[in-house]
Amino acid sequence: MSCPKCQHENREEARFCEACGSNLELLCPACGHQLRPGAAFCDQCGTSLTAQPSVSQTPDSRPQTLDPRLTSAERRQLTVMFCDLVGSTALSQQLDPEELREVVRAYQETCAAIIARFEGHLAKYLGDGLLVYFGYPVAHEDDAQRAVRAGLGILAELPQLNSRMHPILKVTTPLEARRVFAAFALCRMLLV
Repeated sequence: MSCPKCQHENREEARFCEACGSNLELLCPACGHQLRPGAAFCDQCGTSLTAQPSVSQTPDSRPQTLDPRLTSAERRQLTVMFCDLVGSTALSQQLDPEELREVVRAYQETCAAIIARFEGHLAKYLGDGLLVYFGYPVAHEDDAQRAVRAGLGILAELPQLNSRMHPILKVTTPLEARRVFAAFALCRMLLV
């Protein structure tokens, strides 16, 4: 099995690349179902795997609804995840500002790629943290599960990120799921 990140040839039974440590299990970006190598479509939900947007694209941040007749507001379940580096204040005292900026940038890029894979909306960069919405602007039946999978995906990528970076990074990814009233005309989130 060839690693999608470094192209190293691994044993067929391998779950992680022996060269770079990347996860070799292929997961459907829509439902998280494990896929066979070379699959063009997910055999669980039918999602096309060949027409996936590239990671470098940013998710569409324009307000969208599932029902085009609802133009002003709708009630929906929203899951919020905040990804934060643990001990970043101590880290900022150990590293030069340029090194710290590079570490935080690599961490945020890694997180953003995983969040995009699970169709989360990266709402805001807050220092070394990221505020992420699942269920806004586009809702899915399994947004809470997508948020958990994204959080676990971020934690799973840390060893690879730590192998490239000098400091050892730790992350917290608390989640909160609530019903909200999303007023798209004002683009505000009000907890109900």
